[in-house]
Amino acid sequence: MNKWFLLAVLSMCFGILKAQQSEWDTYYEQSNYLETPRYDKTIEYCKKLADYSDCIRYEIFGQSTQGRDLPVLIIDKNQNFTPESIRESGNAILLIEACIHPGESEGKDAGLMLIRDILVFNKYADLLENTSILFIPIFNADGHERFSAFSRINQNGPKEMGWRTTAENYNLNRDFTKADAPEMQDWHALFNRWLPDMFVDIHTTDGADYQYQLTYAMHIMGDMNQEQTDWQNEYLFSIEKELKQDEILMFPYVSYRTWHDPRSGLIRKTYSPRYSTGYLAMQNRPALLVETHMLKNYKTRVDATYHLLKHTIKYTDKHYQTLKKINQRADEEAGKLAGKDFVLTYYTSKKDSTNVLFKGVEYDIVHSDLTDGMWVQFSDKPIDYKLVLFDKLKESKKVKLPDAYIIPAQWYHVINKLKLHGIQYTTLEESKEFTIRTYKFSNITFANFPYEGRQMVRGFDVEELSIIQNYPAGSVIVPVNQRSAKIIAHLLEPEGPDSFLRWGFFNSIFERKEYVETYVMEKMARKMIQENPQLLKDFQQALKEHPDVYNNQWAKVNWFLERSAYRDRLKNLYPVGKIYNAEF
Repeated sequence: MNKWFLLAVLSMCFGILKAQQSEWDTYYEQSNYLETPRYDKTIEYCKKLADYSDCIRYEIFGQSTQGRDLPVLIIDKNQNFTPESIRESGNAILLIEACIHPGESEGKDAGLMLIRDILVFNKYADLLENTSILFIPIFNADGHERFSAFSRINQNGPKEMGWRTTAENYNLNRDFTKADAPEMQDWHALFNRWLPDMFVDIHTTDGADYQYQLTYAMHIMGDMNQEQTDWQNEYLFSIEKELKQDEILMFPYVSYRTWHDPRSGLIRKTYSPRYSTGYLAMQNRPALLVETHMLKNYKTRVDATYHLLKHTIKYTDKHYQTLKKINQRADEEAGKLAGKDFVLTYYTSKKDSTNVLFKGVEYDIVHSDLTDGMWVQFSDKPIDYKLVLFDKLKESKKVKLPDAYIIPAQWYHVINKLKLHGIQYTTLEESKEFTIRTYKFSNITFANFPYEGRQMVRGFDVEELSIIQNYPAGSVIVPVNQRSAKIIAHLLEPEGPDSFLRWGFFNSIFERKEYVETYVMEKMARKMIQENPQLLKDFQQALKEHPDVYNNQWAKVNWFLERSAYRDRLKNLYPVGKIYNAEF
């Protein structure tokens, strides 16, 4: 055969192959790695993938408040597309979430390319042997379509991007416990149906400049059980090693002791369950928070995310059996927490520290003649620092969990939230009397401004007491011994950082609904003092200790009202009861 003819044939075949491959270029690739697609283009590409491959199913798991579908791609090499069939197959389930903050869109573009490369171009033949994937390309659909070049002032690309919050101005990564956003309620339905074995939530960081393309957060500081902590540490060690071979640097989430100033040292903490990783940790599941570095260009960030996801799938494929077993044991362990101490909050010790190598950049801190503040000016010159690191957790608030919690029927909006979290409970068919322990609050303070649509309870003093209480039919009993025990504790123990009480679900119990006229109470107060002289001393002490509270006549007569037989005995009393000794 004429060699020129052979070359022409090969060239033609290569051209056809190249043309076929270009048909699968994502919007991001077509833009020369500078842009991310809008919602409609993203959905179009997701459906194209599902139409092409029998191993991909496109489903809708909810709707945004503006009526946009919330998409999820279910990916399984054996065409198992239900949680039941996947569990029966033995696969691990990996949930990957992008665009919870739509301006941070690397996960969407990296995820679509990786899925295409695996199932259209047949790359990475060893992947997805033992792992099934749920991929949410856009979680916050309405925020995604608030599209602008001016969404992320701190971020280097893409050219245009979505907005951080939903159409109702909710930050979804503060909503995992209170679940006010309809989108989050749909997410919980998805989570409870599939109960994934691992979760990846992809973001772009704010903060300082440094050499790392990726930073991450995982709950490896001691608030998960030892098996899961060890598994996550081994996973991180392996992933970091793999990424280095790809010339990608990864480091734990960067938080300086003094904001923007690396030389002040690093501090790490654990995250409360309002956040995705904190919520998954309390649901006994490993979760990785990915933070690509905002100052790197968009292609660098997407490439780093692509490689991270590829190596994560590879690792879960190899260690899927161990992952599933340790999750099962963690669920069983959570199902035995009744009567045991449970830590609600931790703090990072300021005494225990180590030194770490940190790949930063040179910088100066100068005085601003414009704002009179300190202005950090980062250079382009890389430099390695030896920094002090504080990363030892200490227990802050601990409670002893009861056998069960009981919630009166009238607090139906709280009961409905339990359903969202997949928490099991029973309902009283008729009224019944219980001996419970509960809390009485005093010195309650509220946040000075709303946060995530709610007026949070900032602080209070608490007294635990034992009472006999009648609960009407429709009240619910929530046994602690179930796999969701840690979430139950965080929601129903008032001193939890993201408890229903902290988020304002019970704010009405702090309101006085009956009032006294001053001329009535002035007379009654004197009679009360005559009957109990100590009362006058207590009153004078209260005025001395809280002059800002008891600074007018009404406040002073109400002090006496609260100590009279006319007081509202339910005011400041927590309506949720704790049942011990398995009385239910």
